[in-house]
Amino acid sequence: MTRLVFMMHSIIGATLAGVAVVIALVSGVTGLWPLLASAVAGWVIAWPIAFVIAKRIQ
Repeated sequence: MTRLVFMMHSIIGATLAGVAVVIALVSGVTGLWPLLASAVAGWVIAWPIAFVIAKRIQ
């Protein structure tokens, strides 16, 4: 199940990080560090989501 979680996280993490950056840009954030923080937040939020989806797949 660990491999499945990592594979799911690579897809979900990239998607959520991109969505978080787009949301930050639309809301008017212009600095480098806030944009990186939003990307990291999306990447971190993807871990539990990937775990739940992998658990449901198996």
